[in-house]
Amino acid sequence: MISQFFVLSQRGDNIVFRDYRGDVPKGTTEIFFRKVKFWKEDGEEEAPPVFNVDGVNYFHVKIVGLFFVATTRANVSPSLLLELVQRISRVIKDYLGILSEESLRRNFILVYELLDEVIDFGYMQTTSTEALKSYVFNEPIVVDAARMPALGPASMFMQGNKRMPGTAVTKSVVANEPGGRKREEIFVDIIEKISVTFSSSGYILTSEIDGTIQMKSYLTGNPEIKLALNEDVSIGRDGNSAFGYSSSGSGAVILDDCNFHESVHLDNFGLDRTLSLVPSDGEFPVMNYRMTQEFKPPFRINALIEEAGALKAEVILKIRAEFLSSATANTILVQMPLPSYTTRVSFELEPGAVGQTTDFTEASKKLEWSLKKIVGGAEHTLRAKLTFSQESHGNLNKEAGPVSMNFTIPMYNASRLQVKYLQIAKKSKTYNPYRWVRYVTQANSYVARL
Repeated sequence: MISQFFVLSQRGDNIVFRDYRGDVPKGTTEIFFRKVKFWKEDGEEEAPPVFNVDGVNYFHVKIVGLFFVATTRANVSPSLLLELVQRISRVIKDYLGILSEESLRRNFILVYELLDEVIDFGYMQTTSTEALKSYVFNEPIVVDAARMPALGPASMFMQGNKRMPGTAVTKSVVANEPGGRKREEIFVDIIEKISVTFSSSGYILTSEIDGTIQMKSYLTGNPEIKLALNEDVSIGRDGNSAFGYSSSGSGAVILDDCNFHESVHLDNFGLDRTLSLVPSDGEFPVMNYRMTQEFKPPFRINALIEEAGALKAEVILKIRAEFLSSATANTILVQMPLPSYTTRVSFELEPGAVGQTTDFTEASKKLEWSLKKIVGGAEHTLRAKLTFSQESHGNLNKEAGPVSMNFTIPMYNASRLQVKYLQIAKKSKTYNPYRWVRYVTQANSYVARL
């Protein structure tokens, strides 16, 4: 049960607001934004997804720079409310095609109509895009995705002058192509978020992959889909007893656990790793999986900090791309906390460095190194000279670090999970829709200790 739902911009502007129960005082949008903007509790820089202010519980997720927020006074499950907020944002994206401040403002009538159907007096009714088609009648005003800033996942598939459709497919499920025709196509994305911790000597301490197979269908008539994975996939360390199938060998992909969307049929999964389903309208996860099997990390990080005289020290950061040159990582950000008494930092990039920027945030005492892209097999080095306000009486390795890294690698997946084929039950011999299968790896927690 929720009391309010609203969407705020990065500046705190109220884009969408709906009060369902009237039991929460006015001004919650200002209270929420002020609290999130200036969050300083428990030494954390960012506000948690759930917090309480004056008896009001706030649940929020940040998507493409927008805050999607639900409030309530009731004692409800945080995971339930956060999942609801996520699903509402997904439904809105299905109808608008792209989530942005402009698309929300231009389609506010449609958005309010969706909210009134999804939630009634604070209680969830449905978050199914397909079910909502019977009750929602407003047509979306299409926003040109090419003019939008590269905030969302759609920018992950930019390859030079070539533009591949992004993970967040920028088309509405109810709008047709120009001229009234509808382009028949289906998108399948294998998205993996990896977590790796390196020791000071470069050995892997922990590694984990959280993956999802995401599907978005624009096929008329909802034909049956068959999605085949590589046959050496097994679930559980002791084989796949749950599906009557086991796999062994050095090349096997061993998933710790997985779950499937309710529309997926697993009749043949234990036999040949084939998933059968009738895709519903909108974007939905076909399969979620987790993997702690050892895998080759896409990047190696080497970090060194040592004294360089009185009140001075030097930092050397080196990153190497361990993947093939056919892949390119985008939007790389390397961060390293420095000792609290650091007053000045001067940077030295390698000769001929292009698309690299450096910064020192004095408020948080953090070094930042941004790289626009890294081609597989490449190696880059940064040197930074630190100036201190006092002498270091302890170990610099304990007062600085660890080094963290964020990145996105299109058309690459660390687990080696593959889609062998995507088969669509054909209506006729001339029916040949477009099929898009893409891979992307992102950093969830990529850390190297000093």
